[in-house]
Amino acid sequence: MPRILLFAATTGYQTKSFVEAARRRGVDVLLATDRCHIMEDPWGDSAIPVRFEDPEESAAFVVSEILSRRVSIDGIVAVADRPTQLASLTASRLALPWHPPHAAAACRDKYQMHVLFAEAGLPVPRFRLLPEGTDPHVAARSQEFPCVLKPLGLSGSRGVIRANHQAEFIQAFRRICRILEQAGLPQSLQLEQYIPGREFALEGLMNHGALHTLAIFDKPDPLEGPFFEETIYVTPSREPAETQFAIEDTVRQAARALGLWHGPIHAEMRVNTDGVFMLEIAARPIGGLCARVLRLRSPQYPDPLSLEEVLILQAIGALPPDLSPDAAGDTSAAGVMMIPVPRAGVLHAVHGSEDAEAVPWIEDVVLTAKPGEMLVPLPEGASYTGFLFARAPDPASAEQSLRQAHRALRFDILSALDVLG
Repeated sequence: MPRILLFAATTGYQTKSFVEAARRRGVDVLLATDRCHIMEDPWGDSAIPVRFEDPEESAAFVVSEILSRRVSIDGIVAVADRPTQLASLTASRLALPWHPPHAAAACRDKYQMHVLFAEAGLPVPRFRLLPEGTDPHVAARSQEFPCVLKPLGLSGSRGVIRANHQAEFIQAFRRICRILEQAGLPQSLQLEQYIPGREFALEGLMNHGALHTLAIFDKPDPLEGPFFEETIYVTPSREPAETQFAIEDTVRQAARALGLWHGPIHAEMRVNTDGVFMLEIAARPIGGLCARVLRLRSPQYPDPLSLEEVLILQAIGALPPDLSPDAAGDTSAAGVMMIPVPRAGVLHAVHGSEDAEAVPWIEDVVLTAKPGEMLVPLPEGASYTGFLFARAPDPASAEQSLRQAHRALRFDILSALDVLG
């Protein structure tokens, strides 16, 4: 039985999905997770305990554990941003194909990523680094507006804020520094020119240096700030073929500039009349439960493949060369909504889930936030309240169904004073 080494957070949404996908494909899984190394196998899964914040030491420990257990590893899979650097170092030490360490590191550093994009001649917004200790008043006086401030060490849209003038700049700067301080990270920021336009995402694989596009997602919400909370992804894209080709070609060049080689990539970009502007590329698959929106076909397999199954097959060297989107019956389009946090507070209850499930073309309603859980919206927050999934005859119908289902949900959120009372 082939075996993969899966790097994933203990509490991550996708860990269970990957384990189940591996079981369906007859692949064994050895987990490497961020759990306490003192407790002896508390979950009974023989996982290797690691610390994602110390990739060098953890990579050495993972290799030593593999040797001491006398197990063979056929491939590497990493879920979410935090494990990618450790996965790349481990793959290098085990001589397994994956993204090289310098590429994984660049994907975790927004400034270095943009430097490499610019050196490759790709369209990028004007950007500069604001190192720790920067005086925001001085930086604001020399800045053109609107602009976007981004923390270097956080993923997704967490801590990303648009500023339209000097007062907003100073306020955003201080707010992001507080977020970084609470996360125990250096208070270094990237400053970028705001780029207008429509936003898209590309889900793909690098297969020994070649880009294999799995899907291009439209993001129909405007995403103009001040915060940039992603909500709806719909595929296939409704953009003209030439726009989709430009997106794919730009991602191919960007991945090459970073040195991404083998494994999943998730790319974000903005498109306007000046071209395709790369925002970032992550050396990982799409986050949360969003992977469920993708179903892929291959003549080698009678049933559709999940994204997790595709990544596992690639890891063991069995990637089908002829993958295509699955269009089952009269549903050729798919969409997902990452349900945003309406406001800060303690979740008391969610109403209307049955009404949401009854909306035409809605496939599933998954509420991940639980009663009693503290909800924190962007820019401080890093999670959603749940996910809505739709499959429809066309992208517009999928988007409409997601919006209608979302309107059916009602969140009963208590403020801190309500809870204390």
